[in-house]
Amino acid sequence: METTLDKPKYSLNEEEEKKEILRRYRALLRVLKPKLKPGDKELVRTAFEMSAEAHKTMRRKSGEPYILHPLAVAMICVEEIGLGVRSTICALLHDTVEDTDLNLEDIQREFGSEIAKIVDGLTKIANVLDTNTSKQAENFKKILLTLTDDPRVILIKLADRLHNMRTLDSMKRESQLKISSETVYIYAPLAHRMGLYSIKTEMEDLAMKYMEPDSYRYIAQKLDNTKRERTRYINEFIKPIKEKLTKGHFDFEIYGRPKSIHSIWNKIKKKSVSFEEVYDLFAIRVILNSPPEREKEDCWKVYSLITDEYIPSPERLRDWLSNPKSNGYEALHTTVMGPQGKWVEVQIRTKRMNDIAEKGLAAHWKYKEGTDEENRFDKWFHQIRDMLTNQDSNSIDFLQDFKVSFLAEEIYVYTPKGDVKMLPVGASALDFAFAVHTVVGEKCIGAKVNHKLVPISHKLRSGDQVEIITSTKQKPNLEWLKFAVTTKAKTKIKDSLKEEKRKVAEDGKYTLQRKLEAMGAQMSQANLEELTSFYKLPSALDLFYEIAIKKIDLHDLKEFNVIGEKLMLPRPVKPVHEEKPEPESRHASKKETELIIFGESSDKIMYTLANCCKPIPGDDVFGFITQGEGLKIHRTNCPNAARLLSHYGHRVVKTKWVKNREISFLTGLKIVGLDDVGVINKITNLISGTLKININALTIEAREGLFEGNIRVYVHDKDELEHLLDQLKKLPGIESVDRYDTE
Repeated sequence: METTLDKPKYSLNEEEEKKEILRRYRALLRVLKPKLKPGDKELVRTAFEMSAEAHKTMRRKSGEPYILHPLAVAMICVEEIGLGVRSTICALLHDTVEDTDLNLEDIQREFGSEIAKIVDGLTKIANVLDTNTSKQAENFKKILLTLTDDPRVILIKLADRLHNMRTLDSMKRESQLKISSETVYIYAPLAHRMGLYSIKTEMEDLAMKYMEPDSYRYIAQKLDNTKRERTRYINEFIKPIKEKLTKGHFDFEIYGRPKSIHSIWNKIKKKSVSFEEVYDLFAIRVILNSPPEREKEDCWKVYSLITDEYIPSPERLRDWLSNPKSNGYEALHTTVMGPQGKWVEVQIRTKRMNDIAEKGLAAHWKYKEGTDEENRFDKWFHQIRDMLTNQDSNSIDFLQDFKVSFLAEEIYVYTPKGDVKMLPVGASALDFAFAVHTVVGEKCIGAKVNHKLVPISHKLRSGDQVEIITSTKQKPNLEWLKFAVTTKAKTKIKDSLKEEKRKVAEDGKYTLQRKLEAMGAQMSQANLEELTSFYKLPSALDLFYEIAIKKIDLHDLKEFNVIGEKLMLPRPVKPVHEEKPEPESRHASKKETELIIFGESSDKIMYTLANCCKPIPGDDVFGFITQGEGLKIHRTNCPNAARLLSHYGHRVVKTKWVKNREISFLTGLKIVGLDDVGVINKITNLISGTLKININALTIEAREGLFEGNIRVYVHDKDELEHLLDQLKKLPGIESVDRYDTE
């Protein structure tokens, strides 16, 4: 696992170190105290001593003793996730098998097979999300198999990752980027799926701190500056509700909490609004102490009291009381119009529901003891188990499929008989058909959603009732993969297509065999490999298939020589097709290689700028070694950054800009304002006249008193662009100016 660690301010002597280690160990025992049964304390002590001994010569990047990391992970497991003694022991030992001389047999001998199995699961995760993608997908499957046996593996791994994120300052910049990207790509959604909302939020905020430091600082500063007026507003909002709840004899807590920096930033980006326009910077939370049989009733009563005081927005009611999320989350969310015309989100839940929202799975077990109902979480595990047994073992799409199928928010859809099916957001009628049964999926020709006929590509929404229409003549085709979202549907469609392909390929195999025999060659493995590489195909099956559908003309076989029974290809046979590098969409000179210095050696390396995010000098960037297109430069907040950094960390190159005033880069600005006389003139005068910036293209559309302009300009770097944005915003009548990436 990552040995990332604390800020490099470490300066304790050996004696102080020992005291610090003991102090943290005792703090761990204190939080564990309510869960300790006879004999447990001795087991925890043994685990601590084994870990301390195994790691005694190791230090983390910050210089502090390594044992402080397992202690911190154990503390997170107990205090923030609510796990118990067994998990504490596993957390203390989680890095020993991978990093030290201890092995699984030692752990099994000392603590038994249950703990050894969890530590083994944690060790397998150690190398995940590294080297190449297919290995990464393989490793991730191993973790998930362990997860379905014992979810504690993932919970401890999440604690480990959280501590690494909290202590990322000592790492090199490229490691910070890689680890933050993995966190945001897989671990934060996994924490969300496990119901650990506060951990998910903290992971996203910390990842943003390293991936988009400027935006992070900007929002943190704004939140800090507005803290007093927010507190004043929350108190004003809460006062009448408090009085009503007290009058109604409710046992309750009520408070306001700020939304996370990451979620505020998402709102700003998605809705293209300024910080000041994000209305729900905070949420009001009402937590009731209600007996289980009255929970639902009390929550709705409180909702009624709040909406008597403040008018609710009807489309913003979220009822997760009647239909809890699959990760166990239950609550009632509503958005109401508060004082001064501000929208405020209110969350209503009981103490039990709050426990489950904060501690996720661990709280689930606490409340589930003694009941044998299979909850939605168990169903989720079963779905993962099914997916893993059906999946191709070398699937590169595995991580992406897993993310879409199992880490996305889910919708609830009903069968005609009223049974509920859980599907990821974006699922189609076809996904629902496969969720009912593989045969239903394969024969699906359409569906009735809420009694209306729809095509199989129709996207479903929560609450839809779906009836699948089938035909014995129907069979899956390649088109289906475009609108299938769930892994089950995709896998079954691919299997069916492969089977179809195999049948067609049989004809091609027979044709090729006859042709080879006529030439005096044999249909041997070596000859087939020679042919598949000659036709640049991935496998012999593809070769047979393309011969069968007449895509390959076997006249080319005349080019081969036959020696004995072996085919020999005279090389080169075909002219080598050279790919032309794509033209860069910018105004550049031959000195462009001087823009960037890589690594410490200041070597100048050729590169191209990624089209997906169009970086300009001054942007926070990283280099990425592509296959076939050399080095590409991406912005760290590029839409593809999290995927590239987390999937292919080994291909990332450290980059920084060098000032070069001779080269200009094309970038776009979107301007919105009031359609006033002369406003266009003012804009062009400012850009071309005052600031001497070159305009490449300008389009303006005016309607109903507003105008929207798109201007493409050549700038030297980010500083020049930001100065231009500031100056434009100061012009009278300009509402907003935003950068966009030019096509």
